[in-house]
Amino acid sequence: MMPAQPFTRAIVRRPGADAGRGLTTAGLGPPDFSLLLEQHAAYIRTLRSLGLEVIVLDPAPGFPDAYFVEDAAVVLPELAVVTNPGAPSRRGEAALIEPVLARYRRTVRVEPPGTLDGGDVLAVGNRFFIGLSARTNAEGAEQLGRILAGHGLSWTPVVVAGGLHLKSGICALGDDTLVLAESLADDRAFGGHRRIVLSPGEEYAANSLWVNGSVLTPAGFPSVRAKLARLGLPVIELEMSEVRKMDGGLTCLSLRL
Repeated sequence: MMPAQPFTRAIVRRPGADAGRGLTTAGLGPPDFSLLLEQHAAYIRTLRSLGLEVIVLDPAPGFPDAYFVEDAAVVLPELAVVTNPGAPSRRGEAALIEPVLARYRRTVRVEPPGTLDGGDVLAVGNRFFIGLSARTNAEGAEQLGRILAGHGLSWTPVVVAGGLHLKSGICALGDDTLVLAESLADDRAFGGHRRIVLSPGEEYAANSLWVNGSVLTPAGFPSVRAKLARLGLPVIELEMSEVRKMDGGLTCLSLRL
């Protein structure tokens, strides 16, 4: 497996006391706030153990989904693209994250009527897949695509037929391996990459996270852990029960730089 570009830092935001009032389609009930904080703290400790400097932002009152920081930006080596989230209640999150990103990258914005959530953007080496979903429209994808092309990067639109975001059902491990839900297995967009297809019932674990040679994956999916372990990479399981209740996953809890 070819190595992806290593990360040196991550930006996270602590969940606020209003986290249970965020948007969700999971139907799993409200999160236990104390347990959510414990799981989020364990996530931060894990990133630090893998060598990342973690910038921890305070909760954002009035924006219960703001701790899903990945949706507010797409980070490239040269710049950060501040998104225009598809859910109206989340659009103020972009303005909150932009000054933080500006410390490390030049920033540009996705402008209305384009909408884009970072959870719909999957980078695999120099190629990007942009999900067209309920949160990301064609105009938003095309705006990001033009920015990518301007930096010598290619992009491919992918229709998201199930799940909230594209990365609800797929992740990249390094620059040549995809882990994906069965519903995406036959999509021609992903041809040419090594693929690990998850069985029905394992879809949530498709949102795993490669960090500097290790793979973070949700706890509770032993067969997925076994499949990942066969790659020869260290696998770290993290409890994500409360994050999952709010349609969240491992990738959306941080912006990696």
